[in-house]
Amino acid sequence: MTLDALLARAARRLVDAGSPSARLDAEVLLCHVLGVDRTWLYTWGDREAPTLVRARFEALLAARAAGQPVAYLTGEREFWGLRLATSPHTLIPRPDTERLVEAAFAHGASPRGRLLDLGTGTGAIALAFASERPGWSVVGIDQSPEAVTLARHNAERLAIANVDFRAGDWFAPLIDQNGGEPFDLIVSNPPYIAEDDPHLRKGDLRFEPYSALVAAEQGLADLRHLVDEARGHLLPGGWLLLEHGHGQGAAVRDALATAGYGQVATLRDLGGHDRVSLGRHVEGGTGGGRS
Repeated sequence: MTLDALLARAARRLVDAGSPSARLDAEVLLCHVLGVDRTWLYTWGDREAPTLVRARFEALLAARAAGQPVAYLTGEREFWGLRLATSPHTLIPRPDTERLVEAAFAHGASPRGRLLDLGTGTGAIALAFASERPGWSVVGIDQSPEAVTLARHNAERLAIANVDFRAGDWFAPLIDQNGGEPFDLIVSNPPYIAEDDPHLRKGDLRFEPYSALVAAEQGLADLRHLVDEARGHLLPGGWLLLEHGHGQGAAVRDALATAGYGQVATLRDLGGHDRVSLGRHVEGGTGGGRS
């Protein structure tokens, strides 16, 4: 059987299993087994598939047909042009989160500064920012020690040195005898899915860590906590940027305005949905908007 024929059969199987991206999934898994990129696959698809390759591919295909995320099967996912190692201890980096990275660059344009990434997971946001702002000092925090180990591994394999990953609950690892560390930017993609959200029983979400997905108060508890606590760790004029669900923009803007942030706004993702809300730590500042 040629590689092209093997792919066609695999894609049909994944379509029957309900995969929304069956052909792409099959190509990524086969490239992983072969150790090649997709361009190679398109060029040499008429080659015979070796028996060992077919066996390894079939095992991965069966796992994907059962719903296992491709990023966990291959152990990696690309984000902001960076190849990141992944594991079931962390969320899978998603394209929507690149909107948060874009906003961080827009509000962190100076050559030097300090950025804090809360709930860093694989380190995706922290590493994306640090890779293009070498003059900045970046700190990433996650409550999962396994996530912190993975994020440090990603930093090492990408040779990004201006980032420090720490384990702990939200701001706790920052507290020291001097009272903490102030930042120019604080960013986070926290848990924001409601406990009764039916999406938790579908797709990749079934396999991702529950604690990194779900928050109380209809998904708003952690977002509100970050709004309340972040001002104590921001420099005057510093920004808080929060990713959230597409139906939560108004609630997060209200929380930011109530807490006294200025220049409050919500940014939309490529699909036109509310995705990132932000506010500036300016004493007495209020305001709201959307862009």
